[in-house]
Amino acid sequence: MNVEESVPIAQIEEVVAKAVESRLQQAVEEYVKRNELRFKELSLIDRTVRVEEELRSLREMSERRFEVIDKRFEALQREMNARFETVDKRFEALQREMNARFETVDKRFEALQREMNARFEAVDKRFEAMDKRFESLQREMNARFVAMDKRFSAIQWMI
Repeated sequence: MNVEESVPIAQIEEVVAKAVESRLQQAVEEYVKRNELRFKELSLIDRTVRVEEELRSLREMSERRFEVIDKRFEALQREMNARFETVDKRFEALQREMNARFETVDKRFEALQREMNARFEAVDKRFEAMDKRFESLQREMNARFVAMDKRFSAIQWMI
């Protein structure tokens, strides 16, 4: 007897198909499990690489922004320095102008002082002249009183 004759081919094919299917299903499941771990590992590595690239990109952007900010601060510093220099020049000009005006006022005060001194000296001379006149008047009055005294004495003697 032949094996082929006793069991029909359709049954053999069915049994083989079931055995292959179950074996294939197990093999696919194992393959998926192994590859799933690899996929997770690859996914984590890929995500890590993307995170590192993003961090690098953020660092580069931050550095560029800081460079731009530094340039803006430098420009602002130059502008402020220029303004402060302008203000310093204005203050220096004001100081020179004020000094010139104070010198003019000082000269006017000195001229006034000289003029006042001259006037006081003139007044002093007038007072000295008046003193001399009063002294001469005093001497003259004294001489008159002495003369009058003599006349009264002579009249008194005569009486």
